[in-house]
Amino acid sequence: MVKGKTTNGLMRHLRETHGISVNGTKHKKELLNMGYYHGYKGYRFIRQSTNRIPYNNFDEIAAVYQFDLNLKALFYPNIMLIETALKNYTLETLIKLGPVDFEYIFSHLLNDYKKHPAGSKDYRKKMKNRLALRNKINNAIAYNYSEQKAVIQHFFHTNKPIPLWAIFEVISLGEFGFFLQCLNQTTRTEIAKDLGMHTTSHNQDGRIVEQIIFLIKELRNSVAHNSVVFDCRFRKSNPPARLKSYLQSETSISNIQFDNIVDYFIIVIFILKKLGITKTELKRLIRNFHEESEQLRNNIPVSVHTSIMGSDLKNKIKQLKNYI
Repeated sequence: MVKGKTTNGLMRHLRETHGISVNGTKHKKELLNMGYYHGYKGYRFIRQSTNRIPYNNFDEIAAVYQFDLNLKALFYPNIMLIETALKNYTLETLIKLGPVDFEYIFSHLLNDYKKHPAGSKDYRKKMKNRLALRNKINNAIAYNYSEQKAVIQHFFHTNKPIPLWAIFEVISLGEFGFFLQCLNQTTRTEIAKDLGMHTTSHNQDGRIVEQIIFLIKELRNSVAHNSVVFDCRFRKSNPPARLKSYLQSETSISNIQFDNIVDYFIIVIFILKKLGITKTELKRLIRNFHEESEQLRNNIPVSVHTSIMGSDLKNKIKQLKNYI
């Protein structure tokens, strides 16, 4: 059996194998608090494991770890607010269009497949998605009933259909995005209009809200599960060019590519502004984000800070303030 290393042994390993200066009680406690595998191994590179950060001192690792932790504390309550608000705005739009029980909406609004010829490739694909959505919702209902979620149990025990608002309470942000994806174009466009996100040049197919949800879903999940976020390694796919163009047009901020965390901060601020959050609060968030970035800059080499935050960070912060 291979014996594991103690914290002292791991510190010696960092010194001898990785050339990192790490000594004393302070460093030992910091390493214990962050963990060697979650901490050092998780924060020793930027995006790809081959893109190693050239650390010289353990204080630099601790600074990146703390920056990541503070970012998650900044993002979490605002992404939770966004998730709840987007669901409520969607409900508000759907109420204007008819009954909000799931069966009615499934039959009359979740029918994007109808714009394609029956039996065609696109028709079958969208019908498959529609049926998959029903399964996802049924599974969420069954799980939350077995977990004695009061909002679901109430409607079963009183023999009433489960309203859409209750379903939205128990589905994930990704499943909510999937719901929007299955809505017909007219309904999707109405939701975007109610959110102030519809433009004829960028939202011809009504999918801008859905695309935004799928984009922030990856950040939301990483924040909620305490995964690494500072370098955007949570990004699974390249966001649509139309969405990037839309955000740049709306905010007048150039080069939004979602390669750096500042771009995700920009879209969070953009959504919060659309939701009516006050200028005072938005300016406070921008100030907090900038202060965290400056704190990191003071504790790591400038070249590493630029690799993490991008060379145009100062410009983007300035343009974001102008947008507010």
